[in-house]
Amino acid sequence: MVARMSHSYRLIVSCPDRVGIVSRVSSYIAGHGGWITEANQHSDLATGRFFMRYEIKAESLPLSIDAMRDDFSAIADEFSMDWALSDTAMPKRVVLMASRASHCLVDLLYRWTAGELDCEIPCVISNHEALRALVEWHGIPFHHVPVDADDKAAAFARVEALVEEARADTVVLARYMQILPPNLCQRYAGRIINIHHSFLPSFAGAKPYHQAYARGVKLIGATCHYVTEELDAGPIIEQDIQRVTHCHTAEDLVRLGRDVEKAVLARGLRWHLQDRVLIHGNKTVVFA
Repeated sequence: MVARMSHSYRLIVSCPDRVGIVSRVSSYIAGHGGWITEANQHSDLATGRFFMRYEIKAESLPLSIDAMRDDFSAIADEFSMDWALSDTAMPKRVVLMASRASHCLVDLLYRWTAGELDCEIPCVISNHEALRALVEWHGIPFHHVPVDADDKAAAFARVEALVEEARADTVVLARYMQILPPNLCQRYAGRIINIHHSFLPSFAGAKPYHQAYARGVKLIGATCHYVTEELDAGPIIEQDIQRVTHCHTAEDLVRLGRDVEKAVLARGLRWHLQDRVLIHGNKTVVFA
């Protein structure tokens, strides 16, 4: 849905920090006539790890992306790099998952339709039928996969098959209220994004905003993170807060919380799609 203004290659690097990394990579790109339009670097002094993101005009290079991958591998080996090279002409395929709450899904579909999210959405998966009309109105296939509490394995086997059929690069839990099984978390490590309120672990379970209201909290917020086997404990991509006062009702907190959740999820997904998020253990480096 996005009208792309330019065609770029994105080079993402993580490696042990040492002298000469930027010089070597930049010289390699310049040696091929490459035009770097954006450059980001970060040295983690605590762990001695170096992170880099370069965006390069594709038309400035005489190499195809496959040829560049082959050519760059020698430098990657020299510096013991974990690295990836992506092509903006090939947008990521994003499967959205939701339950009954619609606010995050509606927001992402609007942003996708408006051209704010550079991706393809091959399908939406839900454990309820409530959002079918909304999804199909956007021309996107909707898959209803109910989750039987006594046989969750069968449901998630179907979910995994649908994600595989969709050739998904990324899965977004847009308020999908089921816990993914460990094998799915492992298979798509670093590629499943979740959003939740930031009251955990203080106000877990049903009606967290009402619990927070009863406690008299002054800040509400949301957290966007990658999904791991440990519930709601994966690497954080983005967070935000909204100040509240004694004048706000419980319903106000729910409304404001939804606004924060939508904005945080959209930012986190956009940064992921733009290859701006590098995972470092259970933390992230975000070149936003």
